[in-house]
Amino acid sequence: MHTVHREEMAALKDDWAQLLEQQPEPVPFLHPAWQQVWLDEFQGDRDLLLYAVRDGDTLTGVAPLLRDGDTLSFIGHYSICDYMDFIVAPGRGRDVFSALLATLVDEEWSKIELRGLRDGSATLADLPAAAEAAGLSCERQDEAVAPRITLPASWEGFLSGLSKKDRHELRRKIRKMQGAGELELHTYTSPQDVEAHLPILLRFMVESRTDKADFLSEQMGLFFHKATQALAHHGLVRLYELELDATPVASVLCFDQGGQLFMYNSGYDPEYAAMSAGVVSKAFCLQDAIESGRHCVDMLRGDESYKYKLGGQDQTIYRCVITRA
Repeated sequence: MHTVHREEMAALKDDWAQLLEQQPEPVPFLHPAWQQVWLDEFQGDRDLLLYAVRDGDTLTGVAPLLRDGDTLSFIGHYSICDYMDFIVAPGRGRDVFSALLATLVDEEWSKIELRGLRDGSATLADLPAAAEAAGLSCERQDEAVAPRITLPASWEGFLSGLSKKDRHELRRKIRKMQGAGELELHTYTSPQDVEAHLPILLRFMVESRTDKADFLSEQMGLFFHKATQALAHHGLVRLYELELDATPVASVLCFDQGGQLFMYNSGYDPEYAAMSAGVVSKAFCLQDAIESGRHCVDMLRGDESYKYKLGGQDQTIYRCVITRA
């Protein structure tokens, strides 16, 4: 029989991280280290409702929720947490959600708004039936798209999978940069290296796109530093920096979990825009991902054209809303 209890993050985080690793496709935005940093920076006056679902002594589910007025939602915000979800042991969704909803009906809320649910989520598969059984209504809506690239075994295999036009354009852009000088991609993974080189990424983000400059407030910059450090301590960060003649020209921040790279944010020096430094840096990241044995690169929310020119295929992100009948 499953039991549900509210718990503190400090007591739950180790078991939570282990349960996350059991997921078919673990997501870094669901790691307790990431979520703790988000709470530290953005929780405000919202109430934390952190539930652990257990079958005996075995953790089978984690429900990281916040209450804002009469609405419950996931820890996080879709603007910086591309995916959000419950963490559920494989094959235990029905039992976990039945037990969780039996507990939640005793809390004060009129709506549970669950954003950021990706294709394949146990929540999408098992929550609607559990909600109906509990006398609740559950509505699912499309929210966004997140292109992803399934990686072949070789770089040439990747190139051959692109359309003729896109393959020709990518090769041309790479040759152009290579012809301009010595081109080298550096990869930083340790907390010390990530912290030392993150300011270059943040500067490129501000300089290369006005929307990113508007987004990257002082508070958001602090969050980037803290969150990347937290994940880097768990070996979940790959910060790429592309250099031309030993000068940084582009940077790409990726998270690395479960054999996938999650391409989180990027920027480039506008002086090298004519050389397509942004696209070339991402292509080099894909090449590194292939050569290091990753099976997928998730390009996360947004339908920017470069994602499709690099072979991205849409996956849908969903929003699920539960209301009391």
